[in-house]
Amino acid sequence: MARTFLPFAAPSLGEEEITEVIETLRSGWITTGPKTQRFEAEFAEYMGCKHAVAVNSCTAALHLGLHAVGLRPGDSVITSPLTFAATAEVIHYFRAHPVFVDIDPHTLNIDPGKIRSCLEHPKQKRRFRAVIPVHIGGLPCEMEAILDTAKENGLKVVEDAAHALPARHKGKMVGTIGDITAFSFYANKNITTGEGGMATTDNDQYAETMRIMRLHGISKDAWKRYTAKGSWYYEIHEPGFKYNMTDIAAAIGIHQLKKCDDFYERRERIARMYDQGLANVDEILLPPRCPRVSEDPENGSQHAWHLYVIRLNLKRLTISRGEFIDLLKERGIGTSVHFIPLHMQPYYRKKYGYRAEDFPHARAAYERIVSLPIYPKMTDADVNDVISAVKETIFAHRRRASVPAYPRETAEVAL
Repeated sequence: MARTFLPFAAPSLGEEEITEVIETLRSGWITTGPKTQRFEAEFAEYMGCKHAVAVNSCTAALHLGLHAVGLRPGDSVITSPLTFAATAEVIHYFRAHPVFVDIDPHTLNIDPGKIRSCLEHPKQKRRFRAVIPVHIGGLPCEMEAILDTAKENGLKVVEDAAHALPARHKGKMVGTIGDITAFSFYANKNITTGEGGMATTDNDQYAETMRIMRLHGISKDAWKRYTAKGSWYYEIHEPGFKYNMTDIAAAIGIHQLKKCDDFYERRERIARMYDQGLANVDEILLPPRCPRVSEDPENGSQHAWHLYVIRLNLKRLTISRGEFIDLLKERGIGTSVHFIPLHMQPYYRKKYGYRAEDFPHARAAYERIVSLPIYPKMTDADVNDVISAVKETIFAHRRRASVPAYPRETAEVAL
């Protein structure tokens, strides 16, 4: 049993972040300014992309991205039902329509084949503008197939990479693959600014549009009007939004970014410990693995390990998923569920008439998934506490009847 309650997630902040924030406060420049510009430049360099646009959330980054690619009222956008509210929510901001397609049952990511089937359905009358792949847990989607289908159908690809820093697909950083990529720096993400996000792109026009629209549609570098080099004069090009990142948040992000690779290595080690510790528990399906970049630089991928998601074989257990979570909590282990599929939420059921069975793989996954704690501050002892609590809970509630175990090979997925 864990010695004290182990939370599901916790940020890893050091003296560097604290010192930078204090320096920012003392500078007198606490809203968007030089620290935000520095964070953007360093993030773009880290990614290997031309532009990084800092905003106050991943939701804002997705919204600006869809605006930049020209989403209009009445348009439709394809995305996954197994995602957080924001992914589809931003589509509604435009009076446009999210169109869900089911997930791949192995990866939990959107199924590229179902994207194609949706677009090529003979009765399809919708006007599609974009697709939003969601890299669930930090495992990259099958981007080549998605990009090929998008190109063939004239769609833009705006990636939801809230979980995917620093993920790679076929050797490429997620953030340099689609037309625009949105990242999250929320408190529980792989790096944090408290609240915050970033949009990356190699498209000059998209970047310019997002920079202008993040601050009321005011002409470029509007923040400079309060500096010695600035001017009182500004122009409003289009009604915009209040999505700018503050220098206080950027001050945290500057140092979090420097630690990003170290944070990743720790997350990867924790994932390997879970893999090894839970390998022979037949009542659990472990997260899929993919060929590593270190083993194959051109074709390898890198799971960012924002989440470590197990799936329970409930037919082999005498308890429900909810009871499993409660029993772990009693043992001092915090967990979560990512996510309740959007098509099962009241709003989407009412508005679009969705039923739970409309996307059977998303529904089936939801009923079994549990996210275990994984973050850099966890010690090896913490990880072992989680492994022990999971195994002891499973072993205490095994169903005696003979029920097939999860095939071990289904956890191995080549992306």
